[in-house]
Amino acid sequence: MKARATAADKKVALVNLGCAKNLVDAEVMLGKLYEQGYELTLDPTQADYLIVNTCGFIQSAKEESIDHILAMAAIKAQDTRKKLVVTGCLAQRYGGELLQEMPEIDALVGTGDFQHLPQVLVQLHAPMPQREYLSDNVYLYQESDARIQTTPGHTAYIKIAEGCNHLCTFCIIPKMRGRLKSRSIASLVAEARLLGQGGVREAILIAQDSTEYGADLGLRQGLAHLLTRLSEDVPTLDWLRVLYLYPSMLRPTLLDVYARQERLCKYFDMPMQHVSDRLLRAMKRGYTQRTLYRLLDDIRQRMPEATIRSTFIVGFPGETPADVEELLRFLEVAQLDRVGVFTYSREEGTPSFALSAQVPAREAARRRREVMTLQQEISRRKHQRLIGRQMWALVDTDPTDTQPAIGRLSSQAPDIDGVVYIDGPVSSGDLVLVEITAAEAYDFSARVVQPAG
Repeated sequence: MKARATAADKKVALVNLGCAKNLVDAEVMLGKLYEQGYELTLDPTQADYLIVNTCGFIQSAKEESIDHILAMAAIKAQDTRKKLVVTGCLAQRYGGELLQEMPEIDALVGTGDFQHLPQVLVQLHAPMPQREYLSDNVYLYQESDARIQTTPGHTAYIKIAEGCNHLCTFCIIPKMRGRLKSRSIASLVAEARLLGQGGVREAILIAQDSTEYGADLGLRQGLAHLLTRLSEDVPTLDWLRVLYLYPSMLRPTLLDVYARQERLCKYFDMPMQHVSDRLLRAMKRGYTQRTLYRLLDDIRQRMPEATIRSTFIVGFPGETPADVEELLRFLEVAQLDRVGVFTYSREEGTPSFALSAQVPAREAARRRREVMTLQQEISRRKHQRLIGRQMWALVDTDPTDTQPAIGRLSSQAPDIDGVVYIDGPVSSGDLVLVEITAAEAYDFSARVVQPAG
């Protein structure tokens, strides 16, 4: 991180919402503000600038974003000298509509302009300040950009690309974030080296579709090349993890890299969304149920111990009880390690918004419960087979007087997959060998077998 400037003495409080990709954006915002002399605080009542980095992906995320904006607006109302700035996907998606409905907002900063946030704050004090900073630009931070890491010191996210070229009918991301734009391999390797030198042991690569990485740069099998370079050129990292792999783009070349590179977590987070061929066509996913079975077989033949996680949507327009039964049968056969299930969110601006045969919300919620109940039992059975096994765990939090240390196995991504409660002498950031002593659908308990070092 670059040295802090001393030109300003203003306090900033930032609330970040949404996915890990948004978190990286927020960390870059904080870095650029700190670089320009702004003081960062966790207490919004003490801040001069209140910033909400929003998510606008689905209805529940939009509602959460609005709630946080209103909470900050209430704090601003107690001191009108404060300024309220809304950044992120909700700002990009709704623009002037937000300003009209919420006059408390002093400025909107979109997903392609957040790098200018320090200048935006200065301009808020102009006689007639600009209120909208929204464009179709795509901003990709680089390893040289100031950034303040908000995750535990031993784990960091690296955004490898922005935007998405897929045209899934339920998804608004391409309209908010634009088409795919990838960072260079050289930039990503340089950032990984800096993180490793700073004490990071786990680097998590993220993009809307990581398997598409490098296509816009003319790279074939770009992710395979990137993972090979990171594995071979950045030895300070113990774990490399990739999030969001598009099922139809997981080629044998990439799987070979996973199987070959020891420090690459055998962790496959593949949003399948459904297994009914009819619904997959309506979603424009570009694969079939047969494709999914073939892919699962391919992964497990190369890496029998691989962890496979997925997400599914229930209640998509036109989904029938027979489609749900098909999904349940698939889960019984596929035996995925972990699954997230979401009810369809009808989003204006997406092709599926106008589809007929919308499923009532109550019925969609019932279907979600049914699918999750089955998967929880599958996950519990699979996890309990690991009792007695010795595995490596990365410690995230120190033990306390009332709670053991909390960590994760290589099969667990942070804030997604549950945790492992560790009994033994460990500290945050340790990588320790543990023996699994108990397991449930999400979490494990373990004892230390080999201490750190």
